Amino acid sequence: MEKLFVRFATATAKVAGKPWTFIACVGIVVVWAVSGPVFGFNETWQLVINTGTTIITFLMVFLIQNTQNRDGAAMQAKLDELLFAQRNANRRFIGIEHLTEEELDAILEEVEERGLALHRETRKKQKGASQKDVESAQPKKAQPARRKAGQGQS
Repeated sequence: MEKLFVRFATATAKVAGKPWTFIACVGIVVVWAVSGPVFGFNETWQLVINTGTTIITFLMVFLIQNTQNRDGAAMQAKLDELLFAQRNANRRFIGIEHLTEEELDAILEEVEERGLALHRETRKKQKGASQKDVESAQPKKAQPARRKAGQGQS
C-alpha cells in the first residue's frame, strides 16, 4: 500500500509541476470567471470554485509533503555518505537533521565563525603574496653600466 502511495505521490508531483498543468488550471479559472454572468454571480457559482480549489489544495499538501520528505531523506543520506567517504571530514555532522533548532543554530554559528576565520586567514595570505608580487614586479633602480677595462670613452 505504501509503495502504491509513493508512486502516486511522485507521479502527481511531477504532473503538478508541469507548465501545461498550470495553464489548464488558469483555463479552469477563466471558464469559471466567464460563466459568472450566466449564473448571475450567485453563491453556488462562488461555492464551486471555492470548494474545488480547497479540496485540491488540501490533497496536494499531503502529496507534495510526502515527496519533499523523501527527497530530503535521500539528500541527507547522500551527504552522510560523502562525509563517511572523506577522511578529514567532521563526522559529527552526520545525522544533525535530527537535532533541535537550538542545537542546529549553535552548530551553524560555530561553522560560520570557523568559515570567517578561514576567510580572514586566506585573505591575509593573499595580501602577503600579492605584496611580494608587487615588490618583485617593480623595476629595479638602474645601475650605471660598468665599462670593461681598456675601453675608453668615444
